[in-house]
Amino acid sequence: MNELGEIRPSQLIFTFGVGSLVDLPNMSALVMGLDDWDTRYCKEIEEDRLVAAIQKRLGAQLTKLYLPPMKLDGMDRDPAAPAVGAPVAPFPRWQRCSLCDTLATVESGVFKLSQDPYRPDRTQYVHQGCLKSLGGKPPAALSVRFLIACREGHLTDFLWLEFVHKGNVPCQGAQLSLREYGASGDASDIVVQCHSCGLTRRMADAFDSNTPFKCRGHHPHLRLIEPDCPEPAKTILLGASNSWFPTALSALSIPRSVDKLGKMVEEQWTDLKDTEDLDELRLLRKRSQKFQSLIPLFAAYGDDDIWAAIEQKRAGTQKGDAPPEDLKLPEWQVFSNPGSAAENRDFKLKKVAPPKGFESLLEDTVLVERIREVRALMGFTRIESNADFSEATNLGEARLTKLSRENPKWLPASEVRGEGIFIRIREEALLAWQDKPEVQRLQLEFLESHKAWRTLRKLDPPEEHFPGVRLVLLHSLAHALMRQIVLDCGYTAASVRERLYSRQPGDVGGPMAGVLLYTAAPDSEGTLGGLVELGDPVTLGRHMEQALESMRLCASDPLCAEHRPDTLGRTIQGACCHACQFAPETSCERGNRYLDRSVLVNTFTSTGTAFFD
Repeated sequence: MNELGEIRPSQLIFTFGVGSLVDLPNMSALVMGLDDWDTRYCKEIEEDRLVAAIQKRLGAQLTKLYLPPMKLDGMDRDPAAPAVGAPVAPFPRWQRCSLCDTLATVESGVFKLSQDPYRPDRTQYVHQGCLKSLGGKPPAALSVRFLIACREGHLTDFLWLEFVHKGNVPCQGAQLSLREYGASGDASDIVVQCHSCGLTRRMADAFDSNTPFKCRGHHPHLRLIEPDCPEPAKTILLGASNSWFPTALSALSIPRSVDKLGKMVEEQWTDLKDTEDLDELRLLRKRSQKFQSLIPLFAAYGDDDIWAAIEQKRAGTQKGDAPPEDLKLPEWQVFSNPGSAAENRDFKLKKVAPPKGFESLLEDTVLVERIREVRALMGFTRIESNADFSEATNLGEARLTKLSRENPKWLPASEVRGEGIFIRIREEALLAWQDKPEVQRLQLEFLESHKAWRTLRKLDPPEEHFPGVRLVLLHSLAHALMRQIVLDCGYTAASVRERLYSRQPGDVGGPMAGVLLYTAAPDSEGTLGGLVELGDPVTLGRHMEQALESMRLCASDPLCAEHRPDTLGRTIQGACCHACQFAPETSCERGNRYLDRSVLVNTFTSTGTAFFD
């Protein structure tokens, strides 16, 4: 294997995960399935609650979460060291010569892989036999930008031979070329030609919805073929945003122990959980130089005390009032009662007064001075996203493309540490607002839009998992605040993330009505302290007023303000757009759905549904 580039661990969850296409400087590559990953260089992440939630969907055989493979110290200076990283393979397999337009597969022998051991980013395929090069430097071969995919997650090379011959028997040993006429790059200006028989065809025909391709059932990331796929395949472009939608799940690390020893054991649980008896613990103490993180624990406590804490941790892992798949109920219980929360190096809360001027509508603010979040990739879809990030445990039997050939025993994950602010709406004020006739009518509009969205994606029953207008209010408030506070706290918009807590009084664990805004950057930017500083009652009150005032008028008004929840199934949103409410994809739990700024303040086309007016 050869190194081709670098990406962040968090990008392997949300952007370039298993089954996705990565655009490298000179070629395109596909991230392979978990069967090809070398876990010897992966570090395990400990998060019991998240593993239990994932087991509900993927099975009890899944027991571990791993960070992506990373190099060990000194491997950069060792020329004999193996290549370490996420495995990739060239895809699409068809390449086009940049000089003579010859079209062929990488297995045909027409193109040769050229590598630079000192510059991995220069790895590329070249056309050594190009007649137009006149014996000079071989021209580069580029990945073709047409693929075929279906809603079941299958991905296939474009059927060039079948396409150019219009379904007839292709020529034996056909020689193809792909030429672009004009500078627009439009599909109608791209022509594929078979030089053996002279047939030509424009690529615009590949996007004709009346003549879909039959899906071949290929899972190239698994080297697997599933025959008889019922879904029609459609042509997509290389790098298209609908070629890969992740289905991820995340959980916040909530400490359970209150004593110092219990906290230290929790923090080092990854190294201690496989300890079988007291003798093995003593051996671990003797080899503590190899486990530097365990030295403070062994220095402060004896073996008997540590072993007792380990057994207590194992016995209490499955205890708790919430079902194992309910990730947000324990978090809500801690945030709504911060005085009872235990602290450790990854979790610390501080309670302050509500934002000034909003005491009648909001409860006390909770400053989250330290927090840790673990995110795991469960699977993915293509063409259409069938759920929001927060609905991963509610997917049931909805489509989800596998990350490995067999049921996975581990999943790729990432962890981020940072800070945040927790805002909670007073339940009595929220119930009074929900009882308004105008709000009830708005909830019915969102329900019809929700049903249409699920019906279009063949999710039954269509009314299931409707979050209600309560979530629309919390979600819209979170986006308005995120857009406002990034102007003052120093973080980028994509570095602040939301976590919504919304349940009706009759729901399990309800009622809930809170929003956690926290830093979502995996590097040092997540711990600058600027977000917690904004939790001061006076400062946060000022930002609340400015955020709500900015929602009254949008740069896209009147079109934005007049927009109502769609009944065609395209999306689920009211008065919102990129100019006022939308947030980066990784910052939003709901894929920028269930948004409407008219639930916050009055707009010039809507009155009566505003919570803060």
